[in-house]
Amino acid sequence: MKGSIYLLVIVSCCAFASNEISSKLLSTEVLAEVQRTYSQLGVKRINDWLDFLKRSEHQSQWQKVTLVNDFFNQAISYQTDSQLWGKEDYWATPIETLAQGAGDCEDFAIAKYFSLLALGVAEDKIRLTYVRQLHINEPHMVISYLEASNDVPFILDNFNTKLLPATMRTDIKPIYSFNGQGLWLAKAKGLGKKLNNNKGFSNWNMMLERIEHQHVTNIRE
Repeated sequence: MKGSIYLLVIVSCCAFASNEISSKLLSTEVLAEVQRTYSQLGVKRINDWLDFLKRSEHQSQWQKVTLVNDFFNQAISYQTDSQLWGKEDYWATPIETLAQGAGDCEDFAIAKYFSLLALGVAEDKIRLTYVRQLHINEPHMVISYLEASNDVPFILDNFNTKLLPATMRTDIKPIYSFNGQGLWLAKAKGLGKKLNNNKGFSNWNMMLERIEHQHVTNIRE
């Protein structure tokens, strides 16, 4: 993951309703486009994901979190953006990631985030979280899951795949986190102080806009 993504350009994620975007990812029109666009293996991975979501919808919330973390860590292999997309930094939609069968840490986190939303996990319980992975001394992205607002979050990660509380993840240092509701500066125990700023532009915006554009285009067709 490139370290050039800065705090001020990520804040604009607050302008998007992520639950609505999640439903658009799973719309009939988008799934029909998947059949026309991607390889047979890519379509199979996407269908496996949809089957997984259906099987998991009646599980407990903790089971959903565990299952989503395991599903993507097993279904997707790590590959850099330059290898996959020929770009230094590209945030793929979950469908793009599954179609490729690969992605970098942002892509793992984004796919897990929208899957949890699709399974009914409340958005205020999950955040995409930038950390520094201390073992390799590089920026990294994970998902933080908070069972309650003041709890220590659990970390969904493709680097260390075991679901652990942030206090046990001494290999990562949180920097900031965000979701469709806001941005937080990290502090003790992986929690943070919310910033009241909705300005800026980011790869998050561009990824959500691709989902929005694909949905609108397919409806018009």
